[in-house]
Amino acid sequence: MLFNRNLVSVSLLTSTLFFSLGCRIERVEMVAPAEDQTTESSAVSAVDEETLRRIIREELAAVSVTASGGPSKLSSKRASQSELAGTKKMPVDVSRSNKKTTVAYVTNGIASFWTIAEAGCKAAAKDLGVECLVRMPPDGAGDQKRMLEELINMDVGGIAVSPINPANQIDILNDVGNATNFITHDSDAPESNRLAYIGMNNYDAGRMCGKLVKEAMPEGGEVIIFVGRLGQLNADLRRQGVIDELLDREHNADPKFDPGDKVLKGDQYTVLDTRTDNFDFAAAKSQVEDAIAKYPNVGAMVGLFGYNPPGILEAVKGADKIGKIKVIGFDEDDRTLEAIANESCFGTIVQNPYMYGYKSVEVLNKLANGDKDFLPDDGFIDIPARAIKKAEVDEFWTELKRLTGKSK
Repeated sequence: MLFNRNLVSVSLLTSTLFFSLGCRIERVEMVAPAEDQTTESSAVSAVDEETLRRIIREELAAVSVTASGGPSKLSSKRASQSELAGTKKMPVDVSRSNKKTTVAYVTNGIASFWTIAEAGCKAAAKDLGVECLVRMPPDGAGDQKRMLEELINMDVGGIAVSPINPANQIDILNDVGNATNFITHDSDAPESNRLAYIGMNNYDAGRMCGKLVKEAMPEGGEVIIFVGRLGQLNADLRRQGVIDELLDREHNADPKFDPGDKVLKGDQYTVLDTRTDNFDFAAAKSQVEDAIAKYPNVGAMVGLFGYNPPGILEAVKGADKIGKIKVIGFDEDDRTLEAIANESCFGTIVQNPYMYGYKSVEVLNKLANGDKDFLPDDGFIDIPARAIKKAEVDEFWTELKRLTGKSK
């Protein structure tokens, strides 16, 4: 009977421990620094191992079973969140610790663009001997906030974020900066306490995209812009760059954003509409189909996020308007590159998501080891954009496949 009560006590203790730790299973990419090393898949593997062992020892020691088979009782001492997560409020220097550096890379959604960035993270993690957690929020800003809160509690050496809505996320972003080394990538949050931004100048890239529209449709005409969401700084800046270029406005380093529901007319080009889909791929295609029906004379369609050009191409093909509606895009989705090769898409402005991932891990590793001297004064680490048309697509695509391990 005493043996059975011990079992009950240990069972109750186990349940209570895992309840108090708030364990939950999350899809986290644990990037190993070398191919022959493996990473535990436990939901609590990111918590400091020694802390867990200490807490478990204390709880087990507190189980008291009487010789006569009396009831067990658990220690009243419980692990607080701060014990598990650490209580640091400032960027940490782990250079003198035997603990392997772990950093995190948080995207603004799930897309092929981020798969390429993830490949860069993996390569950097292997080269530098660190671990990198890659997280892709599927459900917008709320989901991204939850992921950031969990990463703060995991006490990582640094976090790179592509903010979904920086103006409305300032509190959680500053919480990240107060807890660890915080940088942005792809889309910036300049009003936050981030240490650096890794990416391109999105306004200039938008103007580059506008130039492609002019090349594709030199006689002028009607244009519609498609994007995942507005309010996200990179989207706003790209869109404004396209508009300012098409309307022949002066270059503006700090542009004022035109409203999304206003028709904008210039001497040659008219921007009829800007349509958003909130990262819903089916809705993205439906938006294009509706626009084709509503604006029969539209001459060019511009997709500002990586999944937009493929959706535009599907809808244009379905309407039998390939070649009649010029398609110009952003990013390096395989379907976009294939369309450029077969001339159903005029061109795309590519970033370098592979280098966004690689450079983010590299920068966070330096910061985690106490090195900040390399940071530029303005905090901007420029990864320049490029225009890819038919003449450049084969060479570019071959190199992209090599970097992402898709080449034969």
